[in-house]
Amino acid sequence: METIKNFVDNIHNESYKDSYASPCLGTNSYVIPGGRPAQSLDGDWNFSVDMYDNCLRAKWFLEQEVNSEGLRVPLDYGFDDWEEIQVPGVWNLAKPEYFYYEGPVVYSRRFSFKDSTKGHVFLRFGAVSYEARIFLNGTFLGVHKGGSTPFCVEVTEDLKEDNRLIVVADNTRRQDQIPSENTDWFLYGGIYRSVSLLCVPQTYIKDMKVSLSDRKKKEISVSVALGGFEDFKDGEVVFSIPELKVVEVVPLGADGRGQLTVKAGELSLWSPENPKLYEVSLHLRSNNKTQDQVKDRVGFRTVETRGREILLNGEPVFLRGVCLHEETEDHGKAVTKEDIRQAFDWAKKMNCNFLRLAHYPHTEWVSELADEAGLLLWEEIPVYWWIDFANSRTLEDGKNQLTEMMNRDYNRASVIIWSVGNENPDTDERYHFMKELAETAKEFDSSRLVSAACLVDAVNLRISDRLEKHLDIIGFNEYYGWYDPDYGKLADILDGSKPEKPVVISEFGGDGYLASGPEGGKVRGSEEEQKEIYKKQVEMFGKIDYIQGTAPWILFDYRTPKRLGTYQKGYNIKGLVTADRMREKPAFLIMKEYYEEVRKREQTDGDLA
Repeated sequence: METIKNFVDNIHNESYKDSYASPCLGTNSYVIPGGRPAQSLDGDWNFSVDMYDNCLRAKWFLEQEVNSEGLRVPLDYGFDDWEEIQVPGVWNLAKPEYFYYEGPVVYSRRFSFKDSTKGHVFLRFGAVSYEARIFLNGTFLGVHKGGSTPFCVEVTEDLKEDNRLIVVADNTRRQDQIPSENTDWFLYGGIYRSVSLLCVPQTYIKDMKVSLSDRKKKEISVSVALGGFEDFKDGEVVFSIPELKVVEVVPLGADGRGQLTVKAGELSLWSPENPKLYEVSLHLRSNNKTQDQVKDRVGFRTVETRGREILLNGEPVFLRGVCLHEETEDHGKAVTKEDIRQAFDWAKKMNCNFLRLAHYPHTEWVSELADEAGLLLWEEIPVYWWIDFANSRTLEDGKNQLTEMMNRDYNRASVIIWSVGNENPDTDERYHFMKELAETAKEFDSSRLVSAACLVDAVNLRISDRLEKHLDIIGFNEYYGWYDPDYGKLADILDGSKPEKPVVISEFGGDGYLASGPEGGKVRGSEEEQKEIYKKQVEMFGKIDYIQGTAPWILFDYRTPKRLGTYQKGYNIKGLVTADRMREKPAFLIMKEYYEEVRKREQTDGDLA
C-alpha cells in the first residue's frame, strides 16, 4: 500500500476517537466516599466550546508548544485565558448563546497537590453529561459514558505538585446511547456535580453495603470489598453500629471481599413515619492501628410484595407519590440541597410519601435527604422511549448505568424501587434488552423491588407487557383525558385488567396553563381542564384494588425543547406547581385531598388490624 506523504493526523484522521475509547470507567472502578476527607476541585474552571472536537483531534491536552525540530509552533487554544465557568454547573445557563448548544466542550483547571501519604489517590466526578474524557498532565486516564452517575479514576501515578486537569465533556445525542436521540426533557451539558480528590491508604475500603436482611430476626447483612488487598497482612476489618452496641469483625476471603450477618435486637425500623438512621462504620485495622475508615448513616427496613400488595416492614403501604425531574430554573440540572428540600416540602404539602425520580439517576443528595425526610423513592435509568435495543454496546451502557446507580445508593433506606426504563415499545429486541436489565438489578440487589414504566396495550385495552413477569411492580403510564380524551378507555383498561402484581400509575395528567379572560377556562390545556382530568382520574383509581400507588406527571413545570406551543414556550406545563416553584395549580389540591383520604383510610385499616 502506498504511503500517503501529506497526511496530517489532526485534519485527515476521522478515526481519531479510537484512541480515546478505553479504558472505560464504570462500576468496577468506583470507590465509596464514605465520609472520608476529600480535596474539592469545585469552583471556577476555564471553559470553551469545542464544536469541532479539536482538543481530541489535535491533542491539545499535550500542550506541545515546540515541534519535533525544536521550533515554537502556534497554538489554537489558550486554556488559562479562556473564560471561567462554575463547577458544578451547566453551561446552558452560563451564557444565552450556550443555551441550546449540544456537543463537545473543554474544561480545564490547575490545582496543587501536596499529600505525602503512601497510598492511592482517586479523582471522583459526581456526574458529567454525557461522555467524559479525562486527562491529567497530558495523560489520557479514561472515558465515562452515562450523564447521571458518579465515577472514579485512579490518578496516583500521574499527580504532581502542580497539575492540569482537562475534561472533554460531550452531550451530543446519539442513537446508540442511553438516553438516545429523542427525549422529552432538556439535555443539559457540563460537569454538573462535584469533583474531588480522594486519598486512601495502600490497602483501603473500596465498598461497604449494609441492609436489613431479616426483619423478624432483626438481622443486618454487611458486605465489604477492599482495594490494594494484596499488600494487607495481619489486619482485620471491623463493622460497628455504636447506638446498637454492634461491633463485629468481618471475615475476609482471599479476594479481599467479606460478608457478615449481625443481630441488632433493639433495632428501630425506618419508615416515612419514623425515618430513623443509625451511624454505621467500617474500620480497617493493622498492627492495632486504624488504616482506613468509612462511615454512613443508614436506615433499616424491608420492602417486598405479597400478591397485589406492596409491603414496607411487613405492612401494606400505598405509594402516595409524584414524579420529579432534576431541574430548577436557576440551576438547571445542577440542583442544590436547598432545591431538593424545597421539592420535598412541596411533595409533603401534597401528602406524598413517595417520589418517582424521572428519568435518570438524580444527585445522591436526593436519596440522602429522603432518608432523613422519610420519603420513599423510585430511581430510574434513562432507557427512555426508543433506543438501539439490538446493540450489545448499548446494553452494556445500560447495565453499567444501572449498577452505578445501585452501587451508589445501595445503603439508602428511602430507595425501594429500581426502574429499568420508561415507555418502550414491546418488540422482541426491547423485551430481551429490558429482561437482561431486570435480571441484572435482581442479581445486584435482591433487597429491593424492580419495575419499569410501561405503555398500555392500546388495541386490546389491557395492562399487558411481556416484561411484567420479570418485574415486581408494574408501572402504568396513561394520559386519558389528555392525549386520548376518552376516559371510557381507561375505565375499560382498569376493569378488564387482571394483574397478579401491584400496579403503580407511574404517570398521568395534562397541561396546566394559566389562561385569562372570559374564555380562560375553555382554553385547551388550561389549569381548569387539568383540574378536571385529575378529578376524573382519582375517582377511577379509588375503585381499583390492585392500584397500590400513583405518581402524577409532574411536580414542577420544566424545560423541554419538544414543546414550543403558544402556551408551553419551551416548557412541559403538566406540573402541579409552576416552574418557579412559587404557585400551586388547582389540580395540586385534588391530589392533596385524594392522598389525605388514602392516608386516613390506611390509618383506619391499621387500627382495625
